[in-house]
Amino acid sequence: MTNPEADQTQPTPEQLEAERQAAQRLEKAVLAAEQALIEFEIAVETFRVEVENFSRLHHQRLGPMYSRLDELDAQIAEAVAARSGDPEDERRARELRGLVQPMPGVEELFHGWIDSEGIPPEADAMLNDKPVQPPRRVRPSEEARRIYRELVRKAHPDLARDDAERERRDAFISRVNSAYARGDQEQLLKLTEEWEKGPEPERPETGPSEELYARLEWLAERKEMLAAVASELESSAIGSMLRMAPDDPDRLLEEIAEQLLAQVSEREAQLAKLAS
Repeated sequence: MTNPEADQTQPTPEQLEAERQAAQRLEKAVLAAEQALIEFEIAVETFRVEVENFSRLHHQRLGPMYSRLDELDAQIAEAVAARSGDPEDERRARELRGLVQPMPGVEELFHGWIDSEGIPPEADAMLNDKPVQPPRRVRPSEEARRIYRELVRKAHPDLARDDAERERRDAFISRVNSAYARGDQEQLLKLTEEWEKGPEPERPETGPSEELYARLEWLAERKEMLAAVASELESSAIGSMLRMAPDDPDRLLEEIAEQLLAQVSEREAQLAKLAS
């Protein structure tokens, strides 16, 4: 004799098929979210590298001009105060003089320049009063960007399914990011070859629905964190400048340099008039 209650608890073939299809859709959603997150992270990392490189170039080329403007502003204020004797003019002169960056000491000047191999050529040149070659411009080429994207898509730590694999991928991607930041296309190609010769990446296993939902939640949280990083980069002074001329940042530097040189000339003329 059959048990009617037991028959009612058994899922029908239609219900099993519906559950199977739902699980497949959820798994596809997780895989799509993983790839979308990786693409977003690639974009954020690429922009971060560009911001850092542009910041370095900005400091190298325009830093001395900003310093010269600060010094001229302080001298002008001091000349005005000397003529007027007004306490407010004297206060402003002291305030502007305080903004002038002092010359760095020897330790500050060479901080981070001495490494395990000793003093690099740039520091040696400065110590011996020789011309110093500015650091070369670093901006990854289009080919370097392509190789970088492919490497990150394959080796990203978020694709790991256990702690050991994540640790291996973390270490590898750290080297990839370092090579990309230097614009080292040759090293990126070597890393591509190294990854291809490494262990075969494990295919993700289909997990219970609870695990897949947890994975989706984690991916959403990580994307939110990356969005905050991207927003901070874009709203920074350098990031805002870079967004004005993403395809030709060198030209933007030239335009700013021309404006600063004009301001320097105006300040020098003003100071000469006060001194006459």
